Amino acid sequence: MKYLLKILITLALMLILLWAPRIGGFVAGLFNYATIDPDGSFMWISVHHIIQALVIIPIMMILSRAFKIKFHLGLGDSTVGLKYLKRFILVFSVYTLIAFIITLISGGFQPFAYPLTARNVFGYLGFQLFLSGPSEELVFRAFAISAFAGLVTDKRIHKYLSISVLFATIIFGIAHINFSFNPFVMTYSTFQIIYAMVLGYFYGDCYEKSKSFVYPMIMHSYTNVLMIGVTALITYLR
Repeated sequence: MKYLLKILITLALMLILLWAPRIGGFVAGLFNYATIDPDGSFMWISVHHIIQALVIIPIMMILSRAFKIKFHLGLGDSTVGLKYLKRFILVFSVYTLIAFIITLISGGFQPFAYPLTARNVFGYLGFQLFLSGPSEELVFRAFAISAFAGLVTDKRIHKYLSISVLFATIIFGIAHINFSFNPFVMTYSTFQIIYAMVLGYFYGDCYEKSKSFVYPMIMHSYTNVLMIGVTALITYLR
């Protein structure tokens, strides 16, 4: 009975984590952003991320009160967090440089996805800086890891990996698959899923070690802003 309950809780957490973005998408689709964002580069996705966070926050409040689960929304262990953050930024910056050199040489460079206007570039970068990290780390790290550890298990598979981080990492990968149910269609990029899961692991590992969602939030926003910023710059220069 105990294991059945844990399975049911795991399934419930999966549904919450995968449906929060869909609810965000539904609400975001109710509005017309043509006057503010004629090319659709940043407003829809901004509203989407705000709503998905708002869906999760009340659930976090309930779990915090009912089960005394800590979601670590403060600064936590700043020494550990800042050290992890600095190392990550250095490694990811080197990766970005190498990745763009390879894509440019191989002819696989993908230009900026929208017309290269100031509105589109700064609007999209603004979303990545102020909303992508805070919203997704709140949902897929602070909520997913702490809720799973508090309600299911806080055991570790290895000293570098807990079951709760593995759970959050898998869900984060699945969240990058697009589903349509009428008719049923599933579209995805294998690279994007693997990329998201690798980064998701490091975000989760940092969250656990620093006991704060602030540092992975900064890491997340940094990766997105750097990749999009460099993409926009190269697109402009070409």
